Amino acid sequence: MKHSVYHFLLVVLLSGLTLSCIREDISGNSPEDNFEALWKIIDEQYCFLEYKNQEYGLDWDEVHERYAKRITSSMGSEALFEVLSEMVNELRDGHVNLSSAQATSQYREWFDAYPRNFSDSIQSNYLGKDYINSSGLTYQILENNIGYVYCSSFSDGIGDGNLNETLDKLAICDGLIIDVRNNGGGNLTTAQKLAARFTNEKVLVGYMCHKTGPGHNDFSSPKAVYVEPSTGIRWQKKAVVLTNRRSFSATNDFVNSMKQFPNVTVVGNKTGGGSGLPFSSEIPNGWSIRFSASPMFDPEMEQLEFGIDPDVKVDMTSEDISQGKDTMIETACRILKGSTN
Repeated sequence: MKHSVYHFLLVVLLSGLTLSCIREDISGNSPEDNFEALWKIIDEQYCFLEYKNQEYGLDWDEVHERYAKRITSSMGSEALFEVLSEMVNELRDGHVNLSSAQATSQYREWFDAYPRNFSDSIQSNYLGKDYINSSGLTYQILENNIGYVYCSSFSDGIGDGNLNETLDKLAICDGLIIDVRNNGGGNLTTAQKLAARFTNEKVLVGYMCHKTGPGHNDFSSPKAVYVEPSTGIRWQKKAVVLTNRRSFSATNDFVNSMKQFPNVTVVGNKTGGGSGLPFSSEIPNGWSIRFSASPMFDPEMEQLEFGIDPDVKVDMTSEDISQGKDTMIETACRILKGSTN
């Protein structure tokens, strides 16, 4: 008897597990349902619909009408993913991603329309073989006595003790380069922690709003965002931040903060935008959608969504690349040395 009860419970348990994994059998999970769910999530939560309507005429209702005609009840997952990805790309946003188990959509033109402006192999010419890795930062003192720090991501925490040690070792340098090219972001708190090492006073770096309702203009009042000086070692000399189009998300916020400091110059190309806090949701078949839901502004209340222009625009030249030189690092060194040539 006990064996029979155990067997019955095991069958029920396994059956429940099996049913919970087959999402296609769940009611409300048709291609039409998934299309409507995705469109509605973006309609109610994405924070740049009105802004992009003003910038390039995006009409999200028109997008619904056009793409609804391409959805059929018999279409497979691959076809559905392709259509939904194309719909998402109507936002022209490199930070909006639709993800299934097999693929993740991306609006590639957001990045591909700009030069890459970064080369690992050329960077190694400057780092040499005796560079130091510390708390997510890679640094070296260049031959001209300029400090060079590469921050590839803000996803890993940067420890205060490590920052103190790094800045202490670089204190002998005449200037400092902070390279955030190809840094796709990560933790906003980590980015702010690094920025706090470059100011001696509390500085207004911008404003943030939050979605408060489903309407395209339903936002909270702008809330001021400040960077307060770190209690640890702070950099007191000139600094240059190197950027490219693939500097986005939390890195975009970092660049915006650094641009407000008087001893910092931003050099390179326009950043990739994507400031603010990310929002994630799911449609019925389990695919996830991720995008920005909290718009960020600079101190003049200008949107940061489309990226931040550098103080000095520089692209890597083919001549320098052929000689193993990084045009942007070379430009930063000249700025820090006080040379305009």
